[in-house]
Amino acid sequence: MKNQNDAELEKLKKHIIVQVIQYMPNSVVSRTIMKRITGNVTLSSVDAGEELPEKLSPYDTFVQIIDGKAEITINDKVFTLGLGEGMIIPAHALHHFNANEQFKMIATVIKSGYED
Repeated sequence: MKNQNDAELEKLKKHIIVQVIQYMPNSVVSRTIMKRITGNVTLSSVDAGEELPEKLSPYDTFVQIIDGKAEITINDKVFTLGLGEGMIIPAHALHHFNANEQFKMIATVIKSGYED
């Protein structure tokens, strides 16, 4: 995965989120929107034919598609998310994304609230 920019987006400035990151041929590109100890928000673009590797996160992750359509497999169950659709990936769920077509998504990880 290529990381386009680790710097957060500028505060107190309007951003057209879908335009903050571009597609790169044969690549997955990520951009940090915000990063804190308690969680982070990341923007990614995934070119058609690419896959994000299978992973497991100890935290819930909310993903929302902001361009295109994504296929996500969570614990061997396949879902298709289209423009504007989102889903919470539960903590400790094995998951990966597949791009049958290009897509852009926002992923929000919340690391607090697991103390209970």
